[in-house]
Amino acid sequence: GEHADTCKVPILTSISPPVTKLCACDLLVAQCDANCCCDPDCSAEDFSLFTTCSIPIVTGDSRLCSQKAAVYSLDVEANPPERIFKVIDQVNPNLFCIHATNYKQALSFSTPEMPTSENFDELLQRFGSATFSAEPDSWNENTNVPTPSDANETYRYEYGVPIQTVDAFLRLPSPVVSSWCSDANPAGFLVNQATKCIRSVSVEKCGTIQAVSMLFYINSSILTVNISVQSIAFQSLNGTRTLLNGTEVLRLPVVLDELCINIVLGVSYHITYTDTGEITEAAAAFVLGAINKEALSIEQSFAISFTQVNTEPVALSGNPGYIVGLPLRAGFWSQGYPCLGETFLASTNKYSQLTILHSTSSQDCLAAQGARTPVLFGYNMISGCTLRITAAMKCQPLTQTLLDLLKGQSFPEYVASFGNSQAQDVLDWVPITHLHSSEQRIYSTSQSSCQIPVSLEIEVKWTKYGSLVNPQARIVNVTATITTTTLMQLPSGRERTIPVTSSVVFTDVSSPAEPGYKAWPTIHAKLPFDFFFPFV
Repeated sequence: GEHADTCKVPILTSISPPVTKLCACDLLVAQCDANCCCDPDCSAEDFSLFTTCSIPIVTGDSRLCSQKAAVYSLDVEANPPERIFKVIDQVNPNLFCIHATNYKQALSFSTPEMPTSENFDELLQRFGSATFSAEPDSWNENTNVPTPSDANETYRYEYGVPIQTVDAFLRLPSPVVSSWCSDANPAGFLVNQATKCIRSVSVEKCGTIQAVSMLFYINSSILTVNISVQSIAFQSLNGTRTLLNGTEVLRLPVVLDELCINIVLGVSYHITYTDTGEITEAAAAFVLGAINKEALSIEQSFAISFTQVNTEPVALSGNPGYIVGLPLRAGFWSQGYPCLGETFLASTNKYSQLTILHSTSSQDCLAAQGARTPVLFGYNMISGCTLRITAAMKCQPLTQTLLDLLKGQSFPEYVASFGNSQAQDVLDWVPITHLHSSEQRIYSTSQSSCQIPVSLEIEVKWTKYGSLVNPQARIVNVTATITTTTLMQLPSGRERTIPVTSSVVFTDVSSPAEPGYKAWPTIHAKLPFDFFFPFV
């Protein structure tokens, strides 16, 4: 029999992500899959090594009556073997097939309208009777016109998922096998990256090389978010950089007096996102430069960073585990907690770091007031100064001065257990345990005495966390011990000099593996961001 003009059959498809993956064997991100002839990441050199096409034909929805189909095969008689690709018209022999999908809402589940005090009466009138119809009043034949819900549709990312653009992914060029740039590296959500690579250039062709043009990095929007230009700096041939005024006009490569100017030497993306994983803003900062006719290649640098809306950007000290030599991140209890919408921790200084007394060349404690140095992970540290005490000094002001000197203006209450711990993740922060000890020092036979702090000792206990193949450094305990001494009242005209010290000790408390026991990664080990790609 003849097929109907239109078959309104609901097709159950996934709501997100709004991307249909036709090449089912394309599993690796920015890499060629073996024997996957439809993988766009494969080159002619890769095809010459294939033995067969694991998926010989690629089509869309198999329930359509007719559609275009991509057919792949290998010409093994060629030297080297080549992939053969052609497009054919495929007809579905099934009697029951879909001739046209002119009802776009049937292709996915629509988000139900939640009842509120404003729309309750309207919903009751529509759906309150024994029977009702959700079918629209008229079929919309123009499927290219977006509905209001489509126009407002946003994409919510999870950690490590490649950031989608309207045509592919947001690319962050990086070296792959050699130091030469590869443009096939996708930027992962919340994955801070910084790369450098070499790009082949020449003055004669600089205007035709896409990768040295600003347009190459901002011409594709991140779905509904356009990439804006945050700043443009120009680097001269001798390395001097100058910030240019005006970011509205694109500065494209151009040949001028045997020089090619406005070529891209560096790009830094900055992505702003919400706590639900929606990208709201994207900006790019460019470094442009010039080359002469003797130059055959340039070094390009690329970076990407992320900031949550309504928060200040904080430098991380690892991802996830701490990296040796980077500062310990610290903070204190915020007044907003335990409200879930508030920040749990607030920073103690502009860098959110744990600090100790900074030694000066004069070794004078009064001159060293306010000078602090960050505690670096894995580095045992000691610093100090000397304090000259006179008989005129009062006990209470002296004690407070020494405490401020040792602990700083606002000593933190918590230390991040991981280098990338977020402020709102309560369980990712370790409380600092405070202890006190005393020692006896007698400077006079007078019975009047004063207890003053003379040292601060910080012990940081950490352990190797996760897989034995790639262990991550995690802080499990922090102890701060203040040591006091007894200072007797000095006679009039007498002076004493006492040493004041601060120290930090790191202790590895990792449990050794049992003999003969094969250790597997723990349940908390973090997999690569593209491990389950294309599945979430």
